[in-house]
Amino acid sequence: MTPPAGLKNSMSAARRLVMRTGSGAFRVLGSATADLRPLPDFLLIGTKRGGTTSLYYDLLRVPQIVPMFPTSRFLPKANETKGVHFFDSFYGKGMRWYRSYMPTAASRARAERRLGKPVVVGEASPYYLFHPLAAARAYAAMPNAKIVALLRDPVERTHSHWKERRRSNAEPLDFAQALEVEEQRLAGEEQRIIAEAPHYISYPHEQQSYVAQSRYVHGLRRWADLYGMENILVLASEDYYADQPAAVATVARFLGLDAPDLEIGGHLNAAPGGSMDPELRRRLQQGFTEDNAALERMIGRRLPWQ
Repeated sequence: MTPPAGLKNSMSAARRLVMRTGSGAFRVLGSATADLRPLPDFLLIGTKRGGTTSLYYDLLRVPQIVPMFPTSRFLPKANETKGVHFFDSFYGKGMRWYRSYMPTAASRARAERRLGKPVVVGEASPYYLFHPLAAARAYAAMPNAKIVALLRDPVERTHSHWKERRRSNAEPLDFAQALEVEEQRLAGEEQRIIAEAPHYISYPHEQQSYVAQSRYVHGLRRWADLYGMENILVLASEDYYADQPAAVATVARFLGLDAPDLEIGGHLNAAPGGSMDPELRRRLQQGFTEDNAALERMIGRRLPWQ
């Protein structure tokens, strides 16, 4: 029997309270034991609306990739924690707070004994690719980390980003209007992020940068200059969705793990499509031409949306 609406609301409120209380307690515990918690081995840095959520949860199906702390076994939540947004939005909380999300060295060792193989930990925060300080902050903390980027056709990503804001009632402008005012909205925001670090968090820089976040080569270059392209794996979202098991196996091998034989599929955070004015699409495609060509030169291969 379906519970009445009032009871359902009460149950939802109770669940949220348990989540907040439990999550806060685990953060206190995690911070108190931060010295026992190694930093992650890899970062999935983007892109927003590119499939990072789907890829991250697919990767957690690899036995040698263990989830962050606490696992969903200890909290009433559907999924494991995906991303922390430490190196972009929450850097001011400090390294102990970041480490509080990581499993302890002892728990990693137990997993390795159980599997008879090494394990790794990673997190996925898609704003890392675009944030002007994220790469330098990450490199200073963990220069030996492996970096994974999942990049989508920039025209489709731009449109999907706008649609996400519209669904959230956070974007009052139609697509063409939003693109027209984007440069004005972003004026001075990157400079302010840098000048007022780590305290300033820019909503327009993260959420209204529809075209700017699709110029992948500029953000990726910051990571490549520090980590080197040999430590960065770039996947195309279109290739990932065409064959998710193969993409997951590619990431596993890049991380030095056994490539598992998984049966996986599906698309998390998917949203209904929408038409785009053909002339606007043409202008966007033309506008991304040079960036896409530079990106292909950087990664040394063709991309499926070129």
